[in-house]
Amino acid sequence: MVSKNNIKYVHSLRLKKYRDAERVFVAEGPKAVADLLPLMPCRQLFATPAFLSRQNPRDWRGVEEVVEATDADIERLSSLRAPREVVAVFRQPLPETDDLAALAALPGAELCLALDSVQDPGNLGTIVRVADWFGITHIFASPDTADAFAPKVVQATMGAIGRVTLHYCPLPELLRLVAPDVPRYGTFLDGRNLYGEQLENRGVVVMGNEGRGISPEVARSVSHRLLIPNYPPGRPTSESLNVAVATAIVCAAFRSRA
Repeated sequence: MVSKNNIKYVHSLRLKKYRDAERVFVAEGPKAVADLLPLMPCRQLFATPAFLSRQNPRDWRGVEEVVEATDADIERLSSLRAPREVVAVFRQPLPETDDLAALAALPGAELCLALDSVQDPGNLGTIVRVADWFGITHIFASPDTADAFAPKVVQATMGAIGRVTLHYCPLPELLRLVAPDVPRYGTFLDGRNLYGEQLENRGVVVMGNEGRGISPEVARSVSHRLLIPNYPPGRPTSESLNVAVATAIVCAAFRSRA
């Protein structure tokens, strides 16, 4: 049975300070929750009998408490306009390391993303989902980037948050620690045509803020300035691309060279 305290607790997790204090986050809906259950420990699972009947608990990583709920209960728990079947409180993964030198070593072996003040939750969630699609498992994010465990971000990732790790850290310091022979890419309006450049399947690709792009301090550490060209060249067009769309285009270009 879903209690008033359950509802109050789940609603409190809409705020970052309570998510951080409890080291948990909320996911909603059958697709997002079912994708996360095998990947992350779950503190509380509020679910209708219909949802539970389709699940195999042996595939779950671990659920501490299952509370059977009615559709009305799910509506009271949910922050969505059209809630469905299940609301879950998952435990946030512990950071693998907070050592900047160890994080800076990752791009030497694989392709990583870096987000310089990406502030829209929907954009961040989509970028995490894009990274997952293209096999990118590490994203470095400036401290003022949107919270990866905010409800809108979690919903937009559609389960990818369980496979992609976000490291919040000072990007200028991190990029300065990346080995000199490891490429540090960035997207700029005055960069070189993405499709004509030699791209490696290692390094770090920096994507900038929705309005300001990549900050000057971060830009100083970029070794390869890239441009996503419009088509045909010279045609009047939009000033820029949405950062999530741009990330998808860039990731596809890198993986096409694999």
